[in-house]
Amino acid sequence: MSRRHELTVVATVALLAALGAIAFVLALRPWEPATADAASFPTRLQVVSDEFRLTLSRLTVPAGQVRIELVNFGEDPHDLKLRRIGGTRVYTIPETAPGERTVKTFRLARGRYQVWCAVAGHRAAGMRAPLRVVRR
Repeated sequence: MSRRHELTVVATVALLAALGAIAFVLALRPWEPATADAASFPTRLQVVSDEFRLTLSRLTVPAGQVRIELVNFGEDPHDLKLRRIGGTRVYTIPETAPGERTVKTFRLARGRYQVWCAVAGHRAAGMRAPLRVVRR
């Protein structure tokens, strides 16, 4: 075996040993996300509207920042209102044209909410849905 070959073998073994030691140390450490805390990002909720129905992508979201996207697959304009049952504040996503989408972010407190389209007659025609906001 030549001297050069011996050095290559020794260097390879040393490198593999070092990589093994690093992998061992990393395996012992608890996993932590490398980016910002997940709680700092808003929860996403998509609401699809058409004649005459609202479909929520989820019926429960955690309290805090909630990014709501209203997508209008209908033939008429639709808007969106949210109000916590027993509360007075009404959150509004403005009228959205057919084929369009509107996104707004709100800070929602825990509770049960009513979600509806406030265009004349749409709520009565069935464009309403419940939403629960729970502890994060």
